[in-house]
Amino acid sequence: MRAVDIIHKKRKGGELSEEELKFLVSGYVSGEIPDYQMSAFLMAVCFQGMAERETAKLTLLMADSGDRIDLSPIPGIKVDKHSTGGVGDKTTLIVLPIAAACGVTAAKMSGRGLGHTGGTIDKLESIPGFQTELSRKHFFEIVGRCGLSVIGQSGNICPADKKIYALRDVTATVESIPLIASSIMSKKIAAGADKILLDVKAGSGAFMKSCGDAGALAKEMVAIGKSVGRQTVALITDMDTPLGHCVGNALEVIEVCETLRGLGPGNLTELCLELAGHMIALAGKAPDAESGKRRAVAALRDGSAFKKLKEMVAAQSGDVTYLEDTRKFRLSDMCLQVLAEQEGYIAAIDAEKCGIAAMLLGAGRENKESAIDHGAGIVIRRGKGAYVQKGDVVAELYGNSAKQCDNAKNLYLSALHLTKNEPAVRPIVQAVIS
Repeated sequence: MRAVDIIHKKRKGGELSEEELKFLVSGYVSGEIPDYQMSAFLMAVCFQGMAERETAKLTLLMADSGDRIDLSPIPGIKVDKHSTGGVGDKTTLIVLPIAAACGVTAAKMSGRGLGHTGGTIDKLESIPGFQTELSRKHFFEIVGRCGLSVIGQSGNICPADKKIYALRDVTATVESIPLIASSIMSKKIAAGADKILLDVKAGSGAFMKSCGDAGALAKEMVAIGKSVGRQTVALITDMDTPLGHCVGNALEVIEVCETLRGLGPGNLTELCLELAGHMIALAGKAPDAESGKRRAVAALRDGSAFKKLKEMVAAQSGDVTYLEDTRKFRLSDMCLQVLAEQEGYIAAIDAEKCGIAAMLLGAGRENKESAIDHGAGIVIRRGKGAYVQKGDVVAELYGNSAKQCDNAKNLYLSALHLTKNEPAVRPIVQAVIS
């Protein structure tokens, strides 16, 4: 078998066998197949696509390229929740405690932020003392005791995906639905959960800019889950505007606490209750998502969801007093108010520009080696649909230098789109695929 023959077959639109895909994946991980041949194969996939069976086979091969986490020592059905990334997306830290308060078991490994999208691990590390690196034994013990734990990705999980993704990033082959789907689902399968809930973002702040593309990706991932025996449900959700009012690590944890106290922004609370409802249903703790959502609302109202977050933070050595009194979080030294330059309705806040503005303030990373400032970020004071007069405060920027704040201010102002007419309300959940 030769790599060049497999590349030629895919370039002509042929469907590859499991043996051919295994030859490519294992050969590339071992170093026997060079970058230039794998690049040619990835480009062929970008142009020709993959059949559903091909994508499922590729996903399993990548999942099997390293360690698989065995969650069977933890009792109950384990449900994983994954978001494709967005701006102000702190849903994991709200949804998992709600679900855990309803009896769902969630053992989650999360990543760090890169570029304009935030990472759950960075947010958690803004809580003093919180440990994101735990032994597997300790991780399982916390999940068994609290019902949930969130740790950083570690070990030798999906090395094929890690190596292939790095190559896709520099060869303009990221934007391929089969390659995106197999990348995400290989990590979910290797992480060991019994069932998977996907939050697939669509809009300016998401990787998939249109609902059509997000829907196609969601359908591909749900099909992969079905083919490998993992029940998978995907929600297509809006990321045209930032989620909630806060963008930045400590600021988002503060907003998480407010939301779990029942005082969060409407769009964030609504999305989290929808996601939690589906998670509760997937775990068999409710007959359907609507019933699950009613249980989620009750967990939010009676305080049990917030209690679960505090339990997890304490178990992972975090200082719970910061959650109980969020004024203790240290924000960046400078705070610059952004003033509206004209009057009108805020018809849109470009989420991607808002995310990049937060990155300029120090809340995100331009590359994997960049340090972040946990206290940096943006508080949106007037959101989409609000009517503003010239000179009204529309946002507050937290950074550590005047230059950072000025650059972010100019970008944030360019993200605002004002109109004379009140904008239409766009639903936060646009479709459910199961």
